[in-house]
Amino acid sequence: MKFLNYDSKFSRTMIKLCYACFLNLLWMLCSLPIITIGASTTALYYACLKIVREEGYDAGKMFFHSFKQNFKQATIIWLILLAFGIFLAGDGYILYHLRTNSTGAAAVMWTLLMAIVIAAAVIYVIVLLYVFPLLASVENTTGAMLKNAFLIGTHYLFSSILMFAVHFAMFYIVVAVFTPMFLMGEGLCAMICSWLIKNILKSVTYDPNPPIDTSED
Repeated sequence: MKFLNYDSKFSRTMIKLCYACFLNLLWMLCSLPIITIGASTTALYYACLKIVREEGYDAGKMFFHSFKQNFKQATIIWLILLAFGIFLAGDGYILYHLRTNSTGAAAVMWTLLMAIVIAAAVIYVIVLLYVFPLLASVENTTGAMLKNAFLIGTHYLFSSILMFAVHFAMFYIVVAVFTPMFLMGEGLCAMICSWLIKNILKSVTYDPNPPIDTSED
């Protein structure tokens, strides 16, 4: 049966699913301190992008190479995004209750402020989707990373919607359909998203690190 051959599309897809599961376990393990989520997510996307581009297959080596290399900047970016996310969530919670308990002009004012918070949340999600894959692909300042993540995400809006849909679908499946899918979780999401944006990142960035040749390891 040709579809079981090592070079068949089926076999290569199954191998990439195994990589996604393995990388997801590494991602969960390295994210346990919470503060390291940024570095582990960057490392996850670094490895996934290399795999979908067929530039390397030693997943563990690639993961920890990026984790070490990008730890400082990824952690700074993550802490900025975490703080901003908490701020948005708190504002949204307060404004929702103020809007619910108000009438007339006050209700209109709270509704307008809520709309601003929602718009900010959309921007936040776009940046969150792209900043770590971007950090895994290019060297730049922290401010430029955040700005470029937003610009790329809004320019390629359809891809942004697909990436969000992938993460939302995985969250729904894990919570409401098949909880053991958490074993693939973010690893599978990152692999799919890497496939979706590999050409986008290639067209807007350069790779400062030569590919790690792991095919013969």
